[in-house]
Amino acid sequence: MPGAPPGDPGADDIEQTYPFFATDVDLDEYGYVEEEFFISGTANQYEGGEVASEHPYKTRVVVRRPAEQADSNGDVLMEWQNVSAGYDIDALWSPSPDHIMRSGYTWVGVSAQDVGVSQLTEWSPTRYGDLDVTDGGTVENDQLSYDVFSQAAQAVRTNENDVMGGVEVDQVLAIGASQSAGRMTVYYDDILDHIEPVFDGYGYMVGNAPQNTDRPEPVFQVLSETDAARTANPREDSDNFRLWEVAGTAHSGWAGYSARESIENREFDEREEYNCAKPPFSRAPLEQPLNASYDHLSEWASEGTPPPTAERITRTSEGELARDDDGHAQGGIRLSQVEVPTALNTGINSPADADSFFCVLFGSHEPYDEDQLAELYPTKGSYLWQVIRAERQNVRDGYVVRADSKENRREALKSDIGR
Repeated sequence: MPGAPPGDPGADDIEQTYPFFATDVDLDEYGYVEEEFFISGTANQYEGGEVASEHPYKTRVVVRRPAEQADSNGDVLMEWQNVSAGYDIDALWSPSPDHIMRSGYTWVGVSAQDVGVSQLTEWSPTRYGDLDVTDGGTVENDQLSYDVFSQAAQAVRTNENDVMGGVEVDQVLAIGASQSAGRMTVYYDDILDHIEPVFDGYGYMVGNAPQNTDRPEPVFQVLSETDAARTANPREDSDNFRLWEVAGTAHSGWAGYSARESIENREFDEREEYNCAKPPFSRAPLEQPLNASYDHLSEWASEGTPPPTAERITRTSEGELARDDDGHAQGGIRLSQVEVPTALNTGINSPADADSFFCVLFGSHEPYDEDQLAELYPTKGSYLWQVIRAERQNVRDGYVVRADSKENRREALKSDIGR
């Protein structure tokens, strides 16, 4: 049953334990399976881009894939697990499982960094006690993480230890969010020239991306409004680089936060609460342009067809984000939730106390009151028409996939706005 505790991490028998952060999504609905594998090998430590030493490691990968070849699109989205919270987070799976599965992608999460691996060993010593990506503490600063990530991709490509269960792999696309995007940037800039490339394309989400994208593999960067606010002079697109900035969205918004709630409560008995200066978590769905970006990156890598370009969020002469009189950021990709607002969604927030630093990543969500909504949308038809028009434009421009747009229209139809 989705959401039910699948086992006991403290059990002495590994068969009674279960994978950390095992999904509670109904995989059966899409004909998917989830499996965890342990991979080991020898990884290099690099200094100045050169191999300095070799070290053994053992870590885990989590695979969520179609059970049958016929349901696979042949592409693997390999996510560098995010460890900003002190443990592995499926940052890019969490808000997007429906799109990933309905499209036939295989999602693979790689535990590449010591913070995540060390937490695993404490959470379930029975299951994870012998994992180590530091060679017994002799390697610091996650220096082995780059080869760990590469070798996980090689294992997927070769179906080592049956990690793909016989599902054929056409492409492996590297994706990472926030700090993981930063690690992948180092990987691209400093490591790739010294190893055999194993990825067909790279997705850098809500985080850094390489500045000199002179390799043949395409690079796609998607930034929320939170991230755009930190970037006064965004990069120009090129033949193998694309940047999207999405107005009204947060670095860590509502979709991912709400999707992880039951899992975090299961793993930790409770989840951390935050005290933010503004109501937290933008509801503008950044996951929708992210979903579209995976499809574009896949086609770009396989067919050479570049994704559509997108207007940048507007900056003032001082480099600040330009806003309209109601507080909405101007320019950028404009989802219907921003273009036809029922609330003020922004990528900006701040902590109200010293323990709530992460508020800076959550954005804000301030619903309009009944009088504001009545003034903007005097009838249900006037509201629906504006939503439909915005949705049509975003689908036409390639920023939102049809299935997500259909869901947006359905939500608008179900609402009480204009009644």
